[in-house]
Amino acid sequence: MIQYGHKEFTATAEINELRELDIGKNIRFPQGTFPQNGKSETMFALNYHLEGATMKFFRYLFVGLSLFLTPVTLHAQPGQANPPPVAPPLVREGDLAIRLESVLGVGNSGDEVEAETTLGNLGITPRNGWIADYPATPDIIAELQKSLGNVAKSGKLPVNKEEALKNFNNLSAEINLPITPSTGDQAQIQPPSPDSTVINDYYNDQGPPVVTYYAPPPDYFDLYVWVPCSFFYSGFWFPGYYILHDFHRVVVVRGTPVFVSNHFRADAQRVFRIDPVARFNGMAYAGIGAPRRGRFLSTGIPRSDRTVFHSSHYMRRGNVPGGGIHGGGSHGGGSQGGGSHGGHR
Repeated sequence: MIQYGHKEFTATAEINELRELDIGKNIRFPQGTFPQNGKSETMFALNYHLEGATMKFFRYLFVGLSLFLTPVTLHAQPGQANPPPVAPPLVREGDLAIRLESVLGVGNSGDEVEAETTLGNLGITPRNGWIADYPATPDIIAELQKSLGNVAKSGKLPVNKEEALKNFNNLSAEINLPITPSTGDQAQIQPPSPDSTVINDYYNDQGPPVVTYYAPPPDYFDLYVWVPCSFFYSGFWFPGYYILHDFHRVVVVRGTPVFVSNHFRADAQRVFRIDPVARFNGMAYAGIGAPRRGRFLSTGIPRSDRTVFHSSHYMRRGNVPGGGIHGGGSHGGGSQGGGSHGGHR
């Protein structure tokens, strides 16, 4: 039985797969092993643990600078939308692809791999291609909007560019991710920030969110990596966002528990890890629809965009994914292992 919030789910094949992956003591990386997290809400987060006073010193220094550079509170003006919550919604790329295929009028498959393939064949894809279980982060939204605009401009869609982008923005609002890319110099704009008590209470009650746009509390800061992707959320500007170095969570989509993860298992021995910064820089593993030319990491496995990074999709249909699993990149790189960073104790 697995608990998610106040709900419990009976173990399924996918949940058993998750449990096998989550026993990090059997997956050793150069910096150590994954510890298990005791909280039910974060029991699937795989976080590195790094000791040492030096790391703690820099962690608190970075947090102090972040708090100094950001205002403590911000209240929406009359008629202005509210700033985003501490934990924005986790929307899988696969679920977004299904919705996007429909609103653009290019298909109605209801299947994430088919939808991603259709969109990828048109050229509508994140920079590294579609990876169904990865969350739709602000950089992914921006990359999709850019590729969509280019494809619509070429006349490949049943709607023009203006209508296509309008449909995309409406869909982003429907999934509670009203994100638009930031263009030009926004250096004079200060991003919003909730009262520090609100942030601390959330982390204490719910555990660390996978993605957040606000600086995490000091005790949790070393769990995160900063992705410098500037964007607007309902008119509020942010210079980037924070995302857990490692995460493997269960969320509920239309009553079904599914994964949001940056770890992908192809056999019982190894795990491929998508590094968030490497993906932002276009140097991670390739997903469905990735351009043929790119600085992508190689898995050494044929069709790994499907057999590895969409293995849960095929396993749900009774197929066995092929190939093995390798560690993902370090910060912005592609070395084997999980990267050199700390973890919350």
